[in-house]
Amino acid sequence: MTDLSAISDALAAQAIELPSWAFGNSGTRFRVFGTPGTARDPYEKVSDAAQVHRFTGLAPTVALHIPWDEVDSYADLARHAEENGVRLGTVNSNTFQDDDYKFGSLTHSDPRIRRKAIDHHLRCVDVMDATGSRDLKIWLADGTNYPGQDSIRARQDRLAESLATIYARLGEDQRLVLEYKFFEPAFYHTDVPDWGTSYVQTAALGDRAMVCLDTGHHAPGTNIEFIVAQLLRLGKLGSFDFNSRFYADDDLIVGAADPFQLFRILFEVIQGGGYANPDVAFMLDQCHNLEAKIPGQIRSVLNVQEATAKALLVDLDALRAAQEAHDVLAANAVFMDAYNTDVRGALAAWREERGLPGDPMAAYLASGYQDTIEADRVGGTAASWGA
Repeated sequence: MTDLSAISDALAAQAIELPSWAFGNSGTRFRVFGTPGTARDPYEKVSDAAQVHRFTGLAPTVALHIPWDEVDSYADLARHAEENGVRLGTVNSNTFQDDDYKFGSLTHSDPRIRRKAIDHHLRCVDVMDATGSRDLKIWLADGTNYPGQDSIRARQDRLAESLATIYARLGEDQRLVLEYKFFEPAFYHTDVPDWGTSYVQTAALGDRAMVCLDTGHHAPGTNIEFIVAQLLRLGKLGSFDFNSRFYADDDLIVGAADPFQLFRILFEVIQGGGYANPDVAFMLDQCHNLEAKIPGQIRSVLNVQEATAKALLVDLDALRAAQEAHDVLAANAVFMDAYNTDVRGALAAWREERGLPGDPMAAYLASGYQDTIEADRVGGTAASWGA
């Protein structure tokens, strides 16, 4: 069995934030599908997320989405999280489900609508104050569908002004994290389409503004690990949204489409000083359309853990020697040897040494929690996109 003793402490430092929306119903653009036992409110979402941490030890925090996770008392929700063994994490804004934002939100030409979008983000910072959250994550659907529809440059200016207003509201220990996405729902141009635009906008704001990299938000063939290395080099990689894509922003279980890519990304994270670094947050951004929510999240964090273990096992001395000798095949072989290492049995033993189940998925299914929530959560309205 693979020896993990040399990387044991590094593995123990891993923490992956879960998205509250992963525990609600989701689907395609044509239909949101129902699943028995789905959480009906933010409290039940947090309770479900806590099960993932209970069985894996990998997911100590839960991200919120406003207004999907609005409650009367965020301090009470934070207490509920702590009672379940987790904490509340990143607060995500939403300016893509309101008719006023049809032609943009923070980039809109109408000052009234820009002010509405700004005020929403200021409200999100209020939520952060109540929950003790550090990061405000912003993803914008803003853009245009047709050439000539609006001024590309003017929209960038308006975006910069809006972000500066939001940034000024942050507390000293809080951060703004700007996500990017190269298309959808805007198809001609998107206002924050790539890491360069996010970098330029956040660099202008200050040290507490960072870039969020979503692994599904890139064109086919994009070398994501290069972007990771560059942003770490620049000190601007604030967070990850992990998921998998086959075609576009599919939000599938991380590691499902290209586990080798996940390994390569994590290798660059580790080499660039982004692993076990409090300034670089790991989070899942997935929707479980077909599979059960909690098992889907368990599988996801285990996939990240396996890829991380393999990336930590790369023989760096051998790799550097091959690189310095320009031995292309030898260097690649070092990489492939680590990637092809079967770490599953060793990770099971590693978990058991720490009082965790060797097989978290089997342990969860045997716990009866899924049966309980399916029986108890009858009636009411299941959480889904928009609630």
